[in-house]
Amino acid sequence: MARPLYILGLFCLLIVMGTSCVSTQKSTYFYNAQDTMFLSKLDDMEPPIQKNDILSISISSLNPEASAIFNSTNNFSTNTTSSTGTTNTTGSGYLVNSDGFIQLPILGNVKAAGITKKQLKTDITNSILDKKLLLDPIVNIRHLNYEVTVIGEVGNPTVITVPNERISLIKALGLAGDITVYGKKDNVLLIREIDGKRNIRRIDLNSRNFLTSPYYYLQPNDVIYVEANKDKVAQANRSQQQLLPTILSGLSIIAIVVTQLVK
Repeated sequence: MARPLYILGLFCLLIVMGTSCVSTQKSTYFYNAQDTMFLSKLDDMEPPIQKNDILSISISSLNPEASAIFNSTNNFSTNTTSSTGTTNTTGSGYLVNSDGFIQLPILGNVKAAGITKKQLKTDITNSILDKKLLLDPIVNIRHLNYEVTVIGEVGNPTVITVPNERISLIKALGLAGDITVYGKKDNVLLIREIDGKRNIRRIDLNSRNFLTSPYYYLQPNDVIYVEANKDKVAQANRSQQQLLPTILSGLSIIAIVVTQLVK
């Protein structure tokens, strides 16, 4: 008799341990990551400029007066919602139009969409040198509307402004209050617009492969959506089921009161 009980107890213990293991995998980041060095070229990756991007472009040289005409930029105003609230930002920059071009003084239309800032910098520099407008021009380019959006099962859904033009998906989730206990870490949805087309990618944050993937760093206007797990859906269904009897009871009381008034 003791032996069957021992086997039954051991079997139950194994089930509990297996359940705990699965729970841990789903609730932690990079569950199967080991102590190692990840060699990648992520630091060299630069997102291409997209249509409707706003770029800050400054051009200088040894002749400040000759350079001044290149720095007469357009003014713009944007409203940004972040974890600290809504702010209004006013500045100057160049809007990449629907054809993918920006309009620079003297240089005219310059192709910007689809290439990196480094490539655009080279194109502008070469154009100035070819036309002999400046000697040794220095061109600096920055994104002025670098934002990412984090929604779904996070502590604080928000739009994040990225002034340093570099943010990882993990940092974005941290700024949004991290994934809640009801969020799926193994199925995070990333929506990214490339060449005018929306691309959808599902990311497993439990996998160490994510650390070397091209989705580790976000690009301007990326949208991250954290889906609710089955526990959250079940909880919502239970809440609705518990609410229904209350509503029916309330309707019954109203019906009784109306009936008494009619009499």
